[in-house]
Amino acid sequence: MQVYRDLAADVRSILGAGTKIGYAADWSEYFGHQPADGSGDVFFHLDPLWADPEIDFVGIDNYMPLSDWRDGFDHLDAAEGWPAIYDRAYLQANIAGGEGFDWFYASAADRSAQIRTPITDGAAGKPWLFRYKDLRAWWSNQHFNRPGGVESATPTAWAPQSKPIRFTELGCPAIDRGTNQPNVFFDPKSSESFTPYFSRGWRDDAIQRAYLEASYLWWGEAANNPVSAVYGGRMVHVPECAAWTWDARPYPFFPELTDVWTDGPNWRLGHWLTGRLGAVSLAALVRHLCLRAGMPEDRIDVTGLWGAVEGYAIGALESPRASITTLSRHFGFDAVETEGVIRFVMRGRASVTTIAPDDLVSTHEGDVLELTRGQETELPQALKWQVARADEDYDAALVEARRITVDTTRIASESFPMAVPPEEAERRCRRALLEAWTGRESAAFRLPPSRLALDPADVIRLAHDGREIEFRLVSVADAEARGVEAIHQDRASYDLPPGDPRAASLTRPVVFGAPDAILMDLPQLTEDQPAHRPFVAAHAIPWPGEMAVFRSGSSDGFELLTTFGSRARIGVLVSDFWPGPTARFDLGNVLVVDLLSGTLESVTDLALLGGANALAIESAPGIWEIVQAGAAELIAPGRYRLTRLLRGQRGTEGAMGNPVPAGARVVVLDESIASLPIAEADLGLPWNWRIGPASRPVSDETYVATSFTPEGVGLRPFSVAHVEQPWRRPRTPGDLTIRWARRSRALAADNWGTGEVPLAEEVEAYEVEILDGPAVKRTLAAASTSVVYTATQQTADWGAPLGPVDPLTVRIFQLSALIGRGAPKTVTLTF
Repeated sequence: MQVYRDLAADVRSILGAGTKIGYAADWSEYFGHQPADGSGDVFFHLDPLWADPEIDFVGIDNYMPLSDWRDGFDHLDAAEGWPAIYDRAYLQANIAGGEGFDWFYASAADRSAQIRTPITDGAAGKPWLFRYKDLRAWWSNQHFNRPGGVESATPTAWAPQSKPIRFTELGCPAIDRGTNQPNVFFDPKSSESFTPYFSRGWRDDAIQRAYLEASYLWWGEAANNPVSAVYGGRMVHVPECAAWTWDARPYPFFPELTDVWTDGPNWRLGHWLTGRLGAVSLAALVRHLCLRAGMPEDRIDVTGLWGAVEGYAIGALESPRASITTLSRHFGFDAVETEGVIRFVMRGRASVTTIAPDDLVSTHEGDVLELTRGQETELPQALKWQVARADEDYDAALVEARRITVDTTRIASESFPMAVPPEEAERRCRRALLEAWTGRESAAFRLPPSRLALDPADVIRLAHDGREIEFRLVSVADAEARGVEAIHQDRASYDLPPGDPRAASLTRPVVFGAPDAILMDLPQLTEDQPAHRPFVAAHAIPWPGEMAVFRSGSSDGFELLTTFGSRARIGVLVSDFWPGPTARFDLGNVLVVDLLSGTLESVTDLALLGGANALAIESAPGIWEIVQAGAAELIAPGRYRLTRLLRGQRGTEGAMGNPVPAGARVVVLDESIASLPIAEADLGLPWNWRIGPASRPVSDETYVATSFTPEGVGLRPFSVAHVEQPWRRPRTPGDLTIRWARRSRALAADNWGTGEVPLAEEVEAYEVEILDGPAVKRTLAAASTSVVYTATQQTADWGAPLGPVDPLTVRIFQLSALIGRGAPKTVTLTF
């Protein structure tokens, strides 16, 4: 116990004096320890903690039983006249009474036989020591330990009425007769799975609500919750009592999405309030409708109603009475005016009296009792009810009850504008069908004025022909004698099992985040795509279906440019990627990438040379090398090892990094890459871009903003090739002819059968820079694939014509009429 007290002190030092600190004790231990070992020991073992100055309240996880309901109607609680387990007065009578207060079961056999042993303390006269429900006595008295059954002379540290009680947990499972044993939990996967005593294992949301309503309302009454003379507050601090349990997971996706939450199946019979507490109680709804009709609140009695409505829609112009009638038909209750009050009561109650033939008054014609049995053909063979499902976007659900061996084929259909669990709706539909068939037997008789206490909706037992039959009164007409009309009732029809549960078919909401979007200036990739246009690639999970691209020249006024619908395969480099050879296979480097989604696979050399498995690798911001991979090996989820590489494809050999660092972006170049439809006049302008789901406005947070200036890389001439070395030809110092081979950015140039590649430019033109380290000595212009560097120019630049020991570095550009210089080719010439 000292460890708990030390812990409380540590928590206080962290949270400070403004935080209320307590300990949540189980309802079976908070009041003391009385081992069933014959020792007679009674110890208030938690009193040192309750009395500790760092503990602000007595915490109790309250799962005390509030009922002892059994099958049938002959068990003790039903015999005492309680109408049903849901009756609030019945449950509240067991909060400070019943099991754990007045009596206990000494064994499982006693519980089965309902042999109740009174809770006493013999001559000591303190039975409250053994009553875990007697909060008032425990809270307001001094506590004396009894080692060996002998009471100590000095009390424990607990000071009467010194601290409030809080129910740190208060709850009941949504299972049949859950109030018999609220502390158990049904979970087939657990070895500690139990159903409450005498439960039939049915789902029952109504009993959970009845338990909580009875508890909160009872403790909210001043007569049941005394005021402390020490701290001036109530014994039970109701505002801080916590109902167990509310789940932050969204209903109905929890519990239906069992692939996301594996404990979803436990919700059905468990303590969860999620999806249940949001319903309105039937009693509150009927009271509200009565108030809308203008009835005074003190003339409305709804204490005889129980159950809840998950949703109720009044879809037409109708009176509150019509709305209540619909509820009455669905739930099975009656309204009766008695003693100036409109009283609403559930059907299926026990009889209040027995009427013998001698109690009846004869009519003028001499008849004492008239019994009528309706024709089967006037009754429905089946009932079909349509309701809404709160766990399935309020979609319609149809339930049916049917009788088999009857001489009728009538089918009655009804639609109820309310949300109901289908299994509960099926139970009520069966009840309504049984009501119709049981109620085909009606009685009409007269009673003397001495039977004034009987009201419509009361149930009587009518003795007739040697047997007693239950009848529910439907109307009473007072005159010289009380004219009564009644229908036969079968009480068992009001205690039916629910239907089979139905799994909900939910439409999952798709939550979009900002995509990974990449804008790229790349060479022309296909013939049907204009060469000057840049590309966009985007990736998102989940994929919103279509992405929109907006642009603006400023920070506002964004206009839609295009949309595209394919998710790109985007990834990152796992390790550094080094430069390699071009125009042949790079068999030395390995490219390892992590893809966010999608796959890669190996291809044949023929497919590779046809353009397959192309990837763009960002070696520097905005600089992309195009690489193709012949072999792809999956080495981890989403991770590929790519080999047999072709480097610097489509004229991007100048974009190789040395190295490209790990983490660099990689985009697989396929049909998911969208071309941006910009004009050539837009090149070189610094646009602002926003990219996001096309179903959302451009201002939505799911859009990613970026700046990007398209440069028209697809129009840039490739670098030249095969620059001829002077040493390959005999020469003497003098004029130097620099020769090279032209390359073409046109896709048609990749045809090995042609001798000369297409020009792809308006005119053929080149510039050759003569370099001295980083400085440019001279720029030569050429209209063909050679240029002459004259001896005079050499002398002017270097002091003499270049000889065998004088290397020369040159940089060659092919020119474009639209964007100027193309990719450079830098070569050192030797003589």
